Amino acid sequence: MSEQDSTEDGVLTQSFLNQVGSRIRLLRTGRDMTVQQLADQAQVSRRLLTQIEHGQANPSLVAVTRIARSLGTDFTELLSDTVPGEAAIERVAADEHLLVWTSPAGSTAHLLVSTPGVRAADLWSWVLVPGDSYGGMPDPQGSFELFHVTSGELTLTADDEVSRIAAGESARLRSDRAYRYVNEGSVPTVFLRTVVLAR
Repeated sequence: MSEQDSTEDGVLTQSFLNQVGSRIRLLRTGRDMTVQQLADQAQVSRRLLTQIEHGQANPSLVAVTRIARSLGTDFTELLSDTVPGEAAIERVAADEHLLVWTSPAGSTAHLLVSTPGVRAADLWSWVLVPGDSYGGMPDPQGSFELFHVTSGELTLTADDEVSRIAAGESARLRSDRAYRYVNEGSVPTVFLRTVVLAR
């Protein structure tokens, strides 16, 4: 597993890994692809892909997204074995929010809701405890993340830039480069994050 294929900080939850791994295996076998063929297309190692399918790896969200795209789908559709409904409004109950990432210090990231298809977007709720951080690998060229801090202060870094976002403020991050979220304060930072990946 290469450094870019694994998360830098914290871990993806086991329930998330099991769900995504099973779905990847189902989609891969349904397309008559070998593990090696999918690994080559997604630019991940065969070993990592095998571990992901068995829920035994801690891949980066970027690696999971590359695998999803190689299967002709997207990250959010890996989380469901159902087709999105046609209703104008689809409510997601609080107990359906998916805990995707945790850190040893107790920080969390929940996927709240997402859109399927070509213009996919994900809405996340994050809590970073004081002194904790998350480092992200570059998303596809032209991707963005949107932030709104509801409490505490969030420090964003990308390239050589550092920006501190206070409660009530919002920010836009070009996520097609390495980036980091940090809580440098003394209270938990709570924020909403929307991911808009370029295709």
